[in-house]
Amino acid sequence: MENKLPTVKEIARRLNVSVSTVSRALSDHPRIGLRTKTRVQELAKELNYEPNAKAIFFKQRKSFIVGVILPFIREEFFSQAISGIEAAAMEHDYTILFGQSYDNPDREKQVVETMKKQRVDGLIISLSKETNKYDHLQALDKYDIPVVYFDRVPQLEQAHKVYCDLYKGTTEMVNWLFNRGYRRVAFINGPDKLSASKERLKGYLEGVSKQKLKIDMQMVETTDLSRESTHEAMKKLLALKHRPHAIVTFNDYVHMDAVQYAEQHNILINKDIAFVSYANLPITNYTAYPPLASIEQYPYGQGNKAMELMIRILNEKGMPTNGARTYHNEKVVPTLVMHQPVIR
Repeated sequence: MENKLPTVKEIARRLNVSVSTVSRALSDHPRIGLRTKTRVQELAKELNYEPNAKAIFFKQRKSFIVGVILPFIREEFFSQAISGIEAAAMEHDYTILFGQSYDNPDREKQVVETMKKQRVDGLIISLSKETNKYDHLQALDKYDIPVVYFDRVPQLEQAHKVYCDLYKGTTEMVNWLFNRGYRRVAFINGPDKLSASKERLKGYLEGVSKQKLKIDMQMVETTDLSRESTHEAMKKLLALKHRPHAIVTFNDYVHMDAVQYAEQHNILINKDIAFVSYANLPITNYTAYPPLASIEQYPYGQGNKAMELMIRILNEKGMPTNGARTYHNEKVVPTLVMHQPVIR
């Protein structure tokens, strides 16, 4: 005999009550008496009854699923972030539907469309490095699907964001280097389309200006985050008539590629040239040449905050707004972490 999953109708038939009574008893409705409520809940437990997710969705217009799109799960930064997202989601009885953009805007649009078709309640996203148009994300508004951006966020005022204050962190890092005697500080920045790159550059320029030094843009290079592009940036910096005393790299992955190139060209790492970075990923502790210092961006915390913000937005849906929509903008304060003593 085929074992069928128990239903609300089956519970109602066995107890000789209405289906609506069973539904209300299972949701702990105050109008249902304690005796009836207890009988219903005990039988449901005995039959191993589980609520029908589709039925709940059609009744409450909620799937209790939040979509999450990241560039790459293989990067430790984003794997930490998704752990933070998942922890907060489970705390509020939500599950996540995960997708990767692989840093490709077309792929990102495809995953967003899939999330929409899956009827997610909301979407959390860290943008691909090439994304500079947001129509595919702003279009979710008409489907009543809120979007929370984190880490890689757009330069939009009307958007929910959680991100690290990289401008402040970069200024502090440059100041830290100058205080330790590094007068020629170079910078390998990330893709121009990323707002995080703009914030880093702004902080770098501010940090150099505070030293009352003329800004030399020959000391600023960019990478598309690939090894080849980072090596090309290093080649240009090492070819300068006056080589840098220190190099700030866009993140710990760029740091490792930059150090690899420098070592191949007989540069004594953190002696001839000092290297500092962003993200403070644990993986750098297992490399031959970790950065002298790194800006801790708290990926787990950013992810956790992003989901908490999403839950707050979802809970506020349907509440009166007096015609004005509030957009949440939360900054995570970075910390400069020193890894090694300065050797000059």
